[in-house]
Amino acid sequence: CLEADGGQGRQAHPVLGHRLSRSTQHMPALALTVNAREVELDVPREASLLQVLRNDLRLNGPKFGCGLGQCGACTVWVDGVAARSCVIPAHGIAGRAVTTLEGLGTRERWHPVQQAFEQAQAAQCGYCLNGMVMQAAALLAREPHPTEERIRDELSGNLCRCGTHVEILKAVRQAALLA
Repeated sequence: CLEADGGQGRQAHPVLGHRLSRSTQHMPALALTVNAREVELDVPREASLLQVLRNDLRLNGPKFGCGLGQCGACTVWVDGVAARSCVIPAHGIAGRAVTTLEGLGTRERWHPVQQAFEQAQAAQCGYCLNGMVMQAAALLAREPHPTEERIRDELSGNLCRCGTHVEILKAVRQAALLA
């Protein structure tokens, strides 16, 4: 995970982008379950869950949007609860279960929310899609038939810059019927 720095005794960390001295290179092991698969990785203590998911596990569902947990693009489930992976320290969830967009459904059998988003054409650029789908699926897992107000409230923390909110709301209502 680290690349040599021309024999200078320091190495560049590809996630953090800064040089680490040999004394800080020790990366503790992190064991968790990602998309129903047990994984163990050597991860810097300061790494976020999003960094581990995207950079170490090469999962592209969760996106880096704001880095502050405010836009929702990085939403995953931690033990079945929607959470913002960009602000969660990876080592803080050791031993827990993480589900990303890739683990929500399969290529052969999409999750009802994924299916409804596709049918309703609820994506324009697709950047917010991960967060919208993960947040909506979490809502429907808790409340199979939410009201329009509950759907709006649940998705209010997920930002869509393209303005496809009408289609997104339609997709969540449709997913409730499919589930």
